[in-house]
Amino acid sequence: MRTLFNKVLLDIAGKDPRIWMILADIGYGEIEPFRDAFPDRWYNCGVAEQNMTGVACGVAMEGNIAITYSIANFPTLRCLEQIRNDVCYHNANVKIVIIGGGLAYGPLGVSHQATEDIAIMRALPNMVVFCPCDFAEAEAGVHAMIAHDGPFYYRCGYKKEPPVHSGKIDFQLGKAIRVREGADATIFFTGTIGNQAAAAAELLERDGIRCRVESLHTVKPIDRAAIVAAARETGGIITVEEHQLAGGLGGAVAEVLCDEGVVPQRFLRLGLPDCYVSRVGTHPWLLDQYGLVAPKLAVRIKEYLRQPVAGASV
Repeated sequence: MRTLFNKVLLDIAGKDPRIWMILADIGYGEIEPFRDAFPDRWYNCGVAEQNMTGVACGVAMEGNIAITYSIANFPTLRCLEQIRNDVCYHNANVKIVIIGGGLAYGPLGVSHQATEDIAIMRALPNMVVFCPCDFAEAEAGVHAMIAHDGPFYYRCGYKKEPPVHSGKIDFQLGKAIRVREGADATIFFTGTIGNQAAAAAELLERDGIRCRVESLHTVKPIDRAAIVAAARETGGIITVEEHQLAGGLGGAVAEVLCDEGVVPQRFLRLGLPDCYVSRVGTHPWLLDQYGLVAPKLAVRIKEYLRQPVAGASV
């Protein structure tokens, strides 16, 4: 996905001279084409993410579109104060792009895992939070990111994530995309864990459980109408995310339901528990360890849906 992101961005930058890349000592074959094509719009600030963010804010406030880009936590948590006070407070046109959300950099440990980022970024005023699940959403999201005027968080995948959508998608920021029909429950997901959520729904259908599946690629602003419809039209809501449960997608969906006064028959959040992922291994291995692979998701959802409903109503 990161290769696609950089290719699409390069194409757009060829038509829009406002686009700049501000980096913190990263490259390795992915962003060098931008540097070579637009050397006057490319800054490497070194291993200094706070400075990178401040420079990007200054570039944006001169009428440009500044993109910061790095691995997982480095363009976010390491420079959170600058994102809050420089970028978001001034509503600057800065796009914060991370590579490898969730556990994608598993072998490198906690320092390289982005597992609290959605919660933190969506708490910042003026910030859009976008998590594409596959190449189709990723490409559409680059165009939407550039078109949006203001701070934007783009949680990019790492490598060759399998497709979730078949064919063209009807993409709009803040609008869910339906992947699968069903009425027994709705599975909402965000980001690259979507391929596991969609595969889990296929496994459930073999057991006679038909779930609606929807991609909430935009966690902020979130598709409130899709969430309310799921609560009213299906037998429950399950959220799946490669992120801590605290403050993530499940929390965002629950907030909407409470605000709207809508109570689903069932509500289940699936994600990472309240812990640091101290185990070290490949990305697929870590997903399996924490129950975020399709077979384990399907078993957990099936068990939950077969429990008696505790008197909830819409």
